[in-house]
Amino acid sequence: MDMAWQMMQLLLLALVTASGSAQPRSAQARTDLLNVCMNAKHHKAQPSPEDELYGQCSPWKKNACCTANTSQELHKDTSRLYNFNWDHCGKMEPACKRHFIQDACLYECSPNLGPWIWQVNQSWRKERILNVPLCKEDCERWWEDCRTSYTCKSNWHKGWNWTSGINECPARALCRTFESYFPTPAALCEGLWSHSFKVSNYSGGSGRCIQMWFDSAQGNANEEVAKFYAATMNAGAPSHGIIGS
Repeated sequence: MDMAWQMMQLLLLALVTASGSAQPRSAQARTDLLNVCMNAKHHKAQPSPEDELYGQCSPWKKNACCTANTSQELHKDTSRLYNFNWDHCGKMEPACKRHFIQDACLYECSPNLGPWIWQVNQSWRKERILNVPLCKEDCERWWEDCRTSYTCKSNWHKGWNWTSGINECPARALCRTFESYFPTPAALCEGLWSHSFKVSNYSGGSGRCIQMWFDSAQGNANEEVAKFYAATMNAGAPSHGIIGS
């Protein structure tokens, strides 16, 4: 077990180095793993109620790291938040786009990602998420609904042509189906944003994986998940999405 954990740490270090020189929050900061917001471009300093959250972001309205304005921008084809165009290879299918909107709402609004927040040295943010254990059916549905839409890249974090002010496909990058660039659900969910997610073997409701989709009338299911992984981390066991993934 100790040897396996050491090997996993080395692998994680390699992934982190490749995705922006990330470092975990210090041991002294581990008490703030619950109910926290990332130090990133559009996040609030602390989570709080947001009664006017828009559309797919509304499940977080009782306690959110995003503002109502941010939630509205996330639903636009080219948002002013990042000038990122989902339709860089023609019109993305609505069934596909809703997953990207939900992903963005989770990233911007969730106060339950603390166990997976890492410090980064990037111009536009000081922290990011890494290896969040995404519930397997959320990833599978995302891939299934997007497999016939088109893109030109397998990593959307970097490598775009930004000369026009919005992301465009780099020279010689061909627009192909998602399935061509992401042959499996894991290839999509883990590769798209430089390992922000790690596909879990668990399903929603297990208390062991983060849900992009949940019924807010039943409460935020991700609170329990964050508590479990925070307790695991504070006990000195492997975390960052490794357990149950």
